[in-house]
Amino acid sequence: MSSIITLTTDFGLTDAYVAAMKGVILSINPGVTLVDICHTISPQDVAQAAFILGTAYQSFPKGTVHLVVVDPGVGSERRAVVLRTPSADFIAPDNGVLSYVIEQSSAKPAEESQLRELAPELEAFAITNHRYWRKPVSPTFHGRDIFAPVAAHLSLGRSPADFGERITSLETLLLTQPLQEPSGSIIGHILHIDGFGNLITDITSQYLPSKGGPVNIKVGNHTIHSLSRTYAEGEDLLALIGSSDRLEISVKGGSARSFLNADVGDEVEVSLKA
Repeated sequence: MSSIITLTTDFGLTDAYVAAMKGVILSINPGVTLVDICHTISPQDVAQAAFILGTAYQSFPKGTVHLVVVDPGVGSERRAVVLRTPSADFIAPDNGVLSYVIEQSSAKPAEESQLRELAPELEAFAITNHRYWRKPVSPTFHGRDIFAPVAAHLSLGRSPADFGERITSLETLLLTQPLQEPSGSIIGHILHIDGFGNLITDITSQYLPSKGGPVNIKVGNHTIHSLSRTYAEGEDLLALIGSSDRLEISVKGGSARSFLNADVGDEVEVSLKA
């Protein structure tokens, strides 16, 4: 039984979609605590939602239910799923939005598809038991009519197996990984750009000098010659290890995205100083 349900959607803040989901949840479990992770995911941006969820869920108490509705395939044949991990439960469309949650387990990726076999400590179930759905079900609003009521019943202590048959693999995104060049340089990529314009990369602290040694960090036509400890240190354009344990590029008092005209997927090169 969980006393907390989080919500992550691309529904925005100007419509009633999030409120409708919350109303359904509270009608089933009036005592639950609802926490908004983010509702300003770019429309239909599954990768952005996956990253934001991946950076947030570990901060919550064990057993929290995380409800994610970023669902370009709503009304199609895509599966709706419950994923149980040792630390939390997740309810989402099976479209890759749980990729970072799965990545942080010991699951092994398939070689020729985006289906990933789940590690033994993970359990997944397709949501097929209509008993727990709100009726009638709108083909365009599964967040309200399927995901929300299932989350509420799960928070009341229902077993994930109550909602449908067990499945052994889930769809995942092809997450980028840093590449090490023969020269020793690390080639990474921008994964996410936060609301401050900071560029968050796929280069984690393990790829960088353990004691903050001298490095060159190249982004576009600019090179940063050292790591800063905080956003207030260094020159106007700076690099540091952020709260997600990833290399970030920032501009003191400004936006690195605007300064560099950068976007998700752009390369970042890290090399040790000669």
